Amino acid sequence: MNVIATISDMHAASRGVRAEGKLLGLVPTMGALHEGHLSLVRAAKSRCDAVTVSIFVNPTQFGPNEDFAKYPRSFERDRDLLAKEGVDFIFAPSVEEMYPAEAATWVTVEGMSERLCGRTRPGHFRGVTTVVAKLFHIVEPDRAFFGQKDAAQAAIIRRMVHDLNLPVEIVVCPIVREPSGLAMSSRNAYLSAEQKQSALVLYGLLKEIARRFRSGERDAASLIADGQQVVAGEPSVRLDYLEIVDPETLEPLPTVTRPALVAIAAFVGTTRLIDNVVLEA
Repeated sequence: MNVIATISDMHAASRGVRAEGKLLGLVPTMGALHEGHLSLVRAAKSRCDAVTVSIFVNPTQFGPNEDFAKYPRSFERDRDLLAKEGVDFIFAPSVEEMYPAEAATWVTVEGMSERLCGRTRPGHFRGVTTVVAKLFHIVEPDRAFFGQKDAAQAAIIRRMVHDLNLPVEIVVCPIVREPSGLAMSSRNAYLSAEQKQSALVLYGLLKEIARRFRSGERDAASLIADGQQVVAGEPSVRLDYLEIVDPETLEPLPTVTRPALVAIAAFVGTTRLIDNVVLEA
């Protein structure tokens, strides 16, 4: 496994893979790897001849009062995990390598980037699409692998790839959950045992909405009210948003007559968590 820190070396490694006629996969991460990330690595290994995992805590997707400085970083552990999975390359650039001081260009998907997390975290998705576009140009993967937990992010990246005619296939893999049902996240490391128990209300809320949907309820406002009632029973959890939207455009759906994404963000203490479920109409 080759650990690469510079853009020029990553270019050279990627071009070497393609010169051999091999398919290259990319798994973009911010490190602090868990089983969810490793499931993406395994999916990439199964569908590509060589796999690059990027590890880069991207400052541009964090707001001024968010957790960039304390975001969990565990590079040596991550490196060992990826070596065991048989990853070919780790791309781990510095902030200065990715964002030269004179950089003045952003990539923004207008409209979609202001929805869901984009509404409550202004500029977040602009940072995501900018860094992912840069990674696509640096690594030049044939396929890139993302998790369904970040469903809005995946939808926005798909739109960016379509609009900019980028030659990469976006593969979205299922959410991986802890045995309790809590969606795996690097930020779960912030939670105490008691907070982890409280956070289970998020998955319970989604399951209740899915149950009501299966029982015949199609009015989005009613389904959202059902979910809000569930979370109201857990005072240590504060909703950021709970919405039912089109999975491709992220536009709110008043009635669920086609596949719909139920997306939630909530604070457990000071830790912000997201989760979702898709209703198949």
